[in-house]
Amino acid sequence: MSTYQVLEDPDGMLEAELPLDRATHAGLMTAVLGWTDPVALQPRDYEQIALQLTAYARAVASDLEGHVDRTPADDRRRALAELVLGETARRLPRPYGGTMGCAQSRARLLRALYERLDRFEEPGPARLEASSP
Repeated sequence: MSTYQVLEDPDGMLEAELPLDRATHAGLMTAVLGWTDPVALQPRDYEQIALQLTAYARAVASDLEGHVDRTPADDRRRALAELVLGETARRLPRPYGGTMGCAQSRARLLRALYERLDRFEEPGPARLEASSP
């Protein structure tokens, strides 16, 4: 008899409740962005790191999307976050390259997502000002 139960979560609700492990994400992101020798690692290592950064970026993008969905349309933070989320949607599906440049591209994308996410955690709304004629 089995002692475990398989959970079905098609809407991703369980994952949405888990906090992001930012320290791990930031550590890898910082290390990758500091690389200068493109042949220091094997292509498969770069691919694995890009894969990990992609998973982190997807998790942060999901969290950011939740903030965007709860934010009024006239909030500046929303417009900028939507731009970063659009870029994320375009870049993440690209295949992983076994290069330092690919891994660094994923790290820069993760950094941009965190920068936008941090804006939502600042106190007070950031309303767009109506332009005067």
